[in-house]
Amino acid sequence: MRKIYILPAFFAAPAWAEGFDRPIPQAQSATAEFWYALACIALVLSMIAVQRLVSRR
Repeated sequence: MRKIYILPAFFAAPAWAEGFDRPIPQAQSATAEFWYALACIALVLSMIAVQRLVSRR
């Protein structure tokens, strides 16, 4: 059986990692609010359409 020799100096080196910086939330732009409102309206309209389609058996 072979033995695998690992250099201990490789694992003894300290790991210098940067600290975690939390992301800062950005304000929502007027364009993003417009598209979000449009998507919400489209979702509600599509749900109404599905409800009417399903109820007409």
